[in-house]
Amino acid sequence: MCLIVFAWRPGHAQPLVVAANRDEFYARPTKPLAQWVEAPQVFAGRDLQAGGTWLGIGANGRFAALTNIREPHQPPGRHSRGELVSDFLSGSQSIAEYFDDIGVRRLSYAGFNLLLGDRDQLWHFNSRELVPQPLSAGLYGLSNAGLDTPWPKLLRAKAALAEVLNDPQPQALLALLEDPQPAQFSELPDTGVGLATEKLLSSVFIASPNYGTRASTALIVNADGSRVMVEHSFGPLGGRLGEVHLTS
Repeated sequence: MCLIVFAWRPGHAQPLVVAANRDEFYARPTKPLAQWVEAPQVFAGRDLQAGGTWLGIGANGRFAALTNIREPHQPPGRHSRGELVSDFLSGSQSIAEYFDDIGVRRLSYAGFNLLLGDRDQLWHFNSRELVPQPLSAGLYGLSNAGLDTPWPKLLRAKAALAEVLNDPQPQALLALLEDPQPAQFSELPDTGVGLATEKLLSSVFIASPNYGTRASTALIVNADGSRVMVEHSFGPLGGRLGEVHLTS
């Protein structure tokens, strides 16, 4: 997952609203959003290469999502970061217990940001900063750096989310995730991947022959605990492959 914008609003009729894009190589095998057969409480897509996921929901209001930290020269992790999401969603540990566990395990993974939530709280953990942070009410964004690092794509997506928050609907959230406009060269971050790649990765929606936005997900959590998730999936050059609509 490479871009997540979200509103956390405890006490609101819709306390959590999420719009997120997963960017990945098209050749990496993936299963669309679905209820997991072996863990029926989990609703998420699945990375078929490593078995984990990038975003999903579980029992008792559980929510988890992940982004990688873009560090081209970091060594590969011994384990897939996607298991950090799937293990939380399918398990029963509290958020505090799970973060204690991650503190021991984190060196097994390449750099990551992790969001964990339930009906009452939402937390962020950056594996380079090491200290889990509870989030107060607000509008936030994550890409491949720290929380709210002001990359152009993140600022554009957050502004677009703010415009639809009075009445968030799945299709409006998905529409804001389809923004293909790249940043100007003068606005690009320098993450060590070269100007051409920085330019490609600078749009909210990424499309190329080999790498791009594979899934766009809208999630709306209601105060009564009900949740709506809609996912659009994409192939090379941004071609639409399908839509999944789930209610739990």
